[in-house]
Amino acid sequence: MYKLAVANTKTEKKLRQYISLRRDIKDKLDRLKVDPRKANGAHPLHGALAGKWACWLGSNIRLIYVINDEKKRITILAVGSHKVY
Repeated sequence: MYKLAVANTKTEKKLRQYISLRRDIKDKLDRLKVDPRKANGAHPLHGALAGKWACWLGSNIRLIYVINDEKKRITILAVGSHKVY
């Protein structure tokens, strides 16, 4: 199982806001820790964001993250609408 880390305080604050509004997001984050490449519609990003991954947390909530398999860590870089791309 992977551990979650948040890249910066702005992203952490936004993620906490989403979690407080929608309880199902916590469950989706737990699923992501088990399989970061398949859970919640996870997909690799391309172009300027190559090497990063994205998944769906809700109707218009996207999560951008990087996976470190060596350390078993997922670092959340951004969360929000499709504008985070």
